[in-house]
Amino acid sequence: MSGIAAGIGAAVSIGTAIWKGSKAKKAARKAEQEKARVARQIAAFENSRQAVINPYAGVTSLAGLATDLSENLSNPFANLGVATSAAEIQMEQTDIALANTLDTLQATGASAGGATALAQAAARSKKSVAASIETQEAANDKLQAQGEQRLQEQQNAEKARIQGIEISEGSRAQNAAAQGAAFKFGAQEERDNAKLDRLAGGMDQARQDASNANAAQGAIGSALIGSLGNIAAGAAAGMGGGSDT
Repeated sequence: MSGIAAGIGAAVSIGTAIWKGSKAKKAARKAEQEKARVARQIAAFENSRQAVINPYAGVTSLAGLATDLSENLSNPFANLGVATSAAEIQMEQTDIALANTLDTLQATGASAGGATALAQAAARSKKSVAASIETQEAANDKLQAQGEQRLQEQQNAEKARIQGIEISEGSRAQNAAAQGAAFKFGAQEERDNAKLDRLAGGMDQARQDASNANAAQGAIGSALIGSLGNIAAGAAAGMGGGSDT
């Protein structure tokens, strides 16, 4: 009876081992399939990742915004002339004064000395007026030239200021665009790396599951061999007992 009981127990163990082995085999196959699936997903994701960029690729030189303003410069004093109109007035008025004096002398019969003195007085008067006019004209020309010079300086200073703003703002806009592109690229890289980490974790788990299933299959196979050995030993023992009887 003990041999029969041992055989039954061994048969039960074999059946259990076979069932567990089948279950472990399915688990191993499922783990391998999951590992392959995750590997394909990782490969597809890596192939679709954004290309590495140069955020400063679109930066261009702003040197063209800087222009030479020297062509706008001129010497406002270059064409200052001598005021001759006053001198011409002076000579005309002197001639007129002398002519009038002679007419007066002829009409009144005055002496030549009186005529000369009168002519000299008239000439001095006209000369003084002419000198005053000439001084005013020269002063006006100088003031106009100084005003023109001041205007040119202010205009060129304003043009230089505008150029400086354009260059500065152009550079700032380009830097902002480059920094924005770099930030966007970096943010996407962080997301992609986080997703790859999750996929890698799934791959590690699939590998561990496959390893565990394969180890379970090995253990079940060893147990099955042991059970078969027990059955063989029990059968041999039963056969030996029957011959003694």
